[in-house]
Amino acid sequence: MNIYTKAVHAGDRKKPGAHVPVTTPIYAASSFFYESMDQLDRVFGEEAEGFCYARYDNPTNAALEELVSALEGGRGSIACASGMAAIQLAVTGALMDRPKRVVAANALYGATIKLLNNVLEPFGVETTYVDICDSDRVARTIAERKPGCVIMETISNPLLRVGEIDRIADMTKSAGAALIVDNTFATPLLMRPLELGADIVVHSATKYLSGHGDALGGIVTAGEEHYAPIKQLAKTYGPVLGPFESYLTMRGIKTFPLRMERQCANARRLAEWLASHPRVLRVHYPGHPSHPDRAAVARLLPKGLYGAMLSFELKDAGRDEIFAFMDRLRLVVRATSLGDVHTMILYPAMSSHRDLAPKQRRQIGISDSLVRVSVGIEAIEDIIADLDQALGGAAESALPQMAGFRSDDVT
Repeated sequence: MNIYTKAVHAGDRKKPGAHVPVTTPIYAASSFFYESMDQLDRVFGEEAEGFCYARYDNPTNAALEELVSALEGGRGSIACASGMAAIQLAVTGALMDRPKRVVAANALYGATIKLLNNVLEPFGVETTYVDICDSDRVARTIAERKPGCVIMETISNPLLRVGEIDRIADMTKSAGAALIVDNTFATPLLMRPLELGADIVVHSATKYLSGHGDALGGIVTAGEEHYAPIKQLAKTYGPVLGPFESYLTMRGIKTFPLRMERQCANARRLAEWLASHPRVLRVHYPGHPSHPDRAAVARLLPKGLYGAMLSFELKDAGRDEIFAFMDRLRLVVRATSLGDVHTMILYPAMSSHRDLAPKQRRQIGISDSLVRVSVGIEAIEDIIADLDQALGGAAESALPQMAGFRSDDVT
């Protein structure tokens, strides 16, 4: 079944009979009643289908989990309270019966690095960072460190690097390790890591899957080998997503492929425009001809769909100049997230990678002149016009003058 059809139908209308809601409702109950103790006992023992306690399962959450499993091609999913909860659950689950060693991409979301260094390291988990786009170096590092798991992103945050997931999956499998892939930036529309050999996929469902900036959540999707132990671990941890957030996320997913197509098209046009702008030093975008991983991009991503994220560096700019540029924006939203229907901009040195030392940021290529853009579904002409006027261009008059619309309305 096509992913557009799966996004609309998977997970819904589970109960046969009369009065079945066409979309899964919000089940707010914390526990569930059965007519007999024998039936409750069987549900508790996982000998019969059903729900007994919301920390274990919930019908709304289960519908969302079935939907994402269908999109990613996984054995099953766990809906978590945040993307970071999903990453911790995935790493902990992968290392339960393996060496407590991790090989991680050196280009990761800042909070993921903080989780590995500040949370898991005190519990004896050793992490070695490597340039995940240098496959030869990755192979040597895996051979030397003999890790329990490898963690990477399909498209890295914020420099949009693309590693060879299928080849890295072969390396990890040969070493007896598990490969965990954060697929937030790519989404299942662009890439399905389990089909490329990964063992566990995580998402910040807050981003493209939900897509409207109104639900915080995370998803872990695993293959046959890893789903059951991670599910049991989740029952103990209790990192569960609330049913209301599950409902909002599921509702958002129904349109995510359409949104993502539009956002990818807008990002491609915006990257082309920025690359020719006199104030822009460099554009980081997987679809740009100068991208350092263009061979992997051409092989692993669908033609024309390179994601809706880009970043760029301003010439002769530091923190003050970046702040001044961002303060002049009138349409593009200054906010710490991504994947929403509206275009958003972020300063990684201040937000997503704030906790990294300046030297560490520079080592992985995050300069003080770098900004990250999550491109929305607006008319691309309006996005470009706003960025142009903020960069000192003459396009301000092209911005829409809506009733009651002021620059401070979108901050």
